[in-house]
Amino acid sequence: MIAELGHYALVLALSVAIIQATVPLIGAWRGDPGWIGLAKPSAIIQCLLVTVAFAALMHAYITSDFSVLNVATNSHSAKPLLYKISGVWGNHEGSLLLWLLILVLFGAAVAVFGGNLPAPFRARVLSVQAMIGVGFLCFVLFTSNPFERLLPAPIDGSGLNPLLQDPGLAFHPPFLYLGYVGFSMAFSFAVAALIEGRVDAAWARWVRPWTLAAWCFLTTGIAMGSWWAYYELGWGGWWFWDPVENASFMPWLAGTALLHSSIVVEKRDSLKNWTVLLAILTFSLSLLGTFLVRSGVLTSVHAFATDPARGIFILAFLIAVIAGSLTLYAFRAPAIKGGGLFAPISREGGLVLNNLLLSTACATVLLGTLYPLFLDALTGEKITVGPPYFNATFGPLMVPVFLAMAFGPMLHWKRGDLQGAMQRLKFAVSASVVALFATLIFAYDGPWLAIPGIAIGVWMIAAALEEAAYRIRLFRVPVTESLRRLWRSPRSAWGTTFAHAGAGMVIIGIVASSAWQVEKLQIMKPGESVSVGGYDFTFEGAAPIPGPNYSAVRGVFQISRDGVDIAVLQPESRTYQDPPMDTTEAAIRTSWGGDLYAVIGDPTGDGSWSTRFYNKPMIHWIWMGALIMVFGGLVSLSDRRHRVGAPVRGKAAKVAAQSKSPSTPVVAK
Repeated sequence: MIAELGHYALVLALSVAIIQATVPLIGAWRGDPGWIGLAKPSAIIQCLLVTVAFAALMHAYITSDFSVLNVATNSHSAKPLLYKISGVWGNHEGSLLLWLLILVLFGAAVAVFGGNLPAPFRARVLSVQAMIGVGFLCFVLFTSNPFERLLPAPIDGSGLNPLLQDPGLAFHPPFLYLGYVGFSMAFSFAVAALIEGRVDAAWARWVRPWTLAAWCFLTTGIAMGSWWAYYELGWGGWWFWDPVENASFMPWLAGTALLHSSIVVEKRDSLKNWTVLLAILTFSLSLLGTFLVRSGVLTSVHAFATDPARGIFILAFLIAVIAGSLTLYAFRAPAIKGGGLFAPISREGGLVLNNLLLSTACATVLLGTLYPLFLDALTGEKITVGPPYFNATFGPLMVPVFLAMAFGPMLHWKRGDLQGAMQRLKFAVSASVVALFATLIFAYDGPWLAIPGIAIGVWMIAAALEEAAYRIRLFRVPVTESLRRLWRSPRSAWGTTFAHAGAGMVIIGIVASSAWQVEKLQIMKPGESVSVGGYDFTFEGAAPIPGPNYSAVRGVFQISRDGVDIAVLQPESRTYQDPPMDTTEAAIRTSWGGDLYAVIGDPTGDGSWSTRFYNKPMIHWIWMGALIMVFGGLVSLSDRRHRVGAPVRGKAAKVAAQSKSPSTPVVAK
């Protein structure tokens, strides 16, 4: 009965979404307050209905209702409660329902908290958001019904993929989808602005917090996924340029460019058309990732579906969204007039360079991801584009981005002084030079590219700190005055400082762990020792242990250095029965210097075991830096201007916004 209630709620949600997608949009065109006012309650009702459906599916998983086909296929009565809950989105149908839930939650958030938006514009935004909801509701109801019954019901279910039975993977998809779907708000704002025929500083201020929130969620989701791959898969890596990994990384690159370009629209009334196009492309890349994961064209641990019919549906929806929005852009963008001019050497110029390089880097990832698919479709030839291509193309494109990140905040708007910015960055220059020579002394035998890589990471951190010090005039005015400036500085500026410094930490972690890791793979008997990067790993034996829904063998390794015991690592090799699969659980000892990483494999039959050890210098800086980046985004998001200080369009602008023909933007000061 509860499953049927969830299905019926989705049918009602589709009806409400169709009304929300049409009536408020027509009302905004006609200037009818009643029809415009329908947008808010319909968005809230649609959100409540989808929430009911999601709660019904979760109830089926928690109670192990195996008469629901989705539960019988993806759950098991012996699973721990956490993985019964996470099993809701650990499959194709459930993950789509989670996507839909987040989509309507964002729409409801705009309806409730978008009081600073003009009513006609908010109606257009919510109508566009509802159009996306109509597409996904049709996808769920007609091709991916999560409430389909299975009669007679089996005694027990098939279970969840053991690789997904991990706390990291329990929370990774929701954060990833919050990022993916969060960019739908930027898309809806962009399309609504094109329909209205105006983009101005107020629009940029409205769209920026939603984009920033999506960026924070997506950054968190990507970081959690890479951390899971690092400790769960047992191969010691955190990123493999897997096509589905790329599917999440491309919207992140485009979203990062969108965040920076919206600043130029807000501050200088420039880059309007480009920013609107970026908003469209960012969400389009999110939809492309959905297609890649659910179409069956890719083989990956992340992939959900192999049914071609589902792939055709989502491909048709993807084409409709991209073609429709780009057609609207082609007709309406020429009417959006550009703003103020600026010199190439200026803060605007730095942000334009940032956008060009990030967009090019995104295009290289897109090409490497899709080229094997196109080649297979056209010629039947199967190839793999792997890390060598991405490292050779993506890495060099990002180096000027990292170098320019320091100069941008030091340049003035409209016209800057590059020499003056360099003088203000003397501490960063000194710190990077010291890091360069210190790394050269430490790694005199190479690899040589890692040495400037460490210097670039230090450059980014030091430049972010120096820009913050320059902002509060540290050591140039009395301490009390610096503290006053610190207190009065906008939070968005401090968010930029944290985000740029966090990016520098990520670079250091990537370079150090890739260049100087030590790996040992061998067969060991109890009592034997292996030296790895100056540490001795002594195998003390392995013993079977029971698990809640698996059996395991746990190895014990004593770690010592110079004869002093420093840690005990206990990796596991697990065997699941429902479904049958073997997995590894790495044991990791983290310190400021890096990680010691141990994996136990299979027995050889003579009392020996296969083992793998790593010494990975500073690898945890990758995730620490990512967390600092997210913290910086949250600090920026808390800026008061995003909540109560948004520009308000004047009376003339409001009249123009409701007219059929676009007019020159007017922003009340």
